[in-house]
Amino acid sequence: MYTISGHHHVSMLTKNAKENNRFYEQVLGLRRVKKTVNQDDPSMYHLFYGDLTGGAGTELSFFEMPRAGGTIRGTNSISQIGLLIPSYESLVFWKNRFELLDVHHGEFTKYAGKDALHFEDNEGLRMVLLNNEGKEIPEHWSAWEDSTVPVEHRILGLGSIELTVRYVDRLGKTLKDMLGYVEASRSEHEVIYQSVAGQTLGEIVVKQQDGPTEKPGKGSVHHIAIRVKNEEELRYWDQVVKEHGFRSSGIVDRFYFQSLYFRESNGILFEMATDGPGFTADASVESLGKALDLPPFLEEKRAEIEAKLQPID
Repeated sequence: MYTISGHHHVSMLTKNAKENNRFYEQVLGLRRVKKTVNQDDPSMYHLFYGDLTGGAGTELSFFEMPRAGGTIRGTNSISQIGLLIPSYESLVFWKNRFELLDVHHGEFTKYAGKDALHFEDNEGLRMVLLNNEGKEIPEHWSAWEDSTVPVEHRILGLGSIELTVRYVDRLGKTLKDMLGYVEASRSEHEVIYQSVAGQTLGEIVVKQQDGPTEKPGKGSVHHIAIRVKNEEELRYWDQVVKEHGFRSSGIVDRFYFQSLYFRESNGILFEMATDGPGFTADASVESLGKALDLPPFLEEKRAEIEAKLQPID
C-alpha cells in the first residue's frame, strides 16, 4: 500500500507573466526554477517558482493566459494556498514587508490552528502565510541564497491548501477511502485532512459552500498536484483511481515529472506527480529558470514557440 507524502505543486492562471514573475521573485522571494511552456498549448508560458531546485512540495506554477478575465469566485474551487514560514517573527516581518510593498493583506489571525497572515497577489490569488513553529521540513527543501527575503524569514514550501466545495463528505470519501488521508479535525463547515498525520505540508482544508461554481480567470487555481515517489507508484494510483469510478488521464510524461489527472465528484482537478526527475533534467542548479527550457518533443518547434512569446526579463 502506497501513501501520499504531501503536496507536489499548485497550478494557477495569470494574465501577465512579466508582472507575475516580478511578484513571486521580487516580493515573495521565490526562485523562478523553470521557464517553459504549457505542453498542451505551447503558445502560453508555464512558469514554476520554488526553492533552490524547485523541490516537490515547494512549487507554485502559473499558466499565462493574456486574455483571461477576472475570477468570479464561487464554490467547487481551490480557494486558498497556504505557504509555510519559519516562525511568528517571520509573520511580523512579512506584514511589514507587505505594508512597505503595498500588498493587499489582513491582520494576524489563526488558520487551521496556526498563526497566520492572509494576503493576495497582484491578481487577487488568495494565499495565507502559516507559522511552521520551527518544525522539521523535508530534507530536499533547500534555501535559495539569492532570494530578496532573508533566509530566517523565507517561504519554506506549501502548507494547508483550501478546497471549497458543495459536498464535503464526497470529497472526504475520495481523500480518505481512495487516497489514504486522515481526518485531523471537523467542525460544522470545515474538515481538515492530512496525507501524513500531524504534518501541514500535506494538509487539505475542506470548506462547505453552496451557490454557483467558481468561474476561473486570472488569479484562480487550476489544479492541485500531490506527491508520489516514482512511476511504479503512479501506475498503482492509476488503477486505484479507475477502481473508484473516476476517469484517469493515464500516465502523462511531463519530462520534469510524470503525472496522471482525475476530477473528484465536486469537479476539483487533482494531479498526481512523481518527485523526479526534477527541473535539473535539462539545466544545472545554477542556471535554473534563466533560459526557455522545452521538453524534447517541442525542441524542433523552438523558433516558432519563441516567436509567439513576449519577453519576461
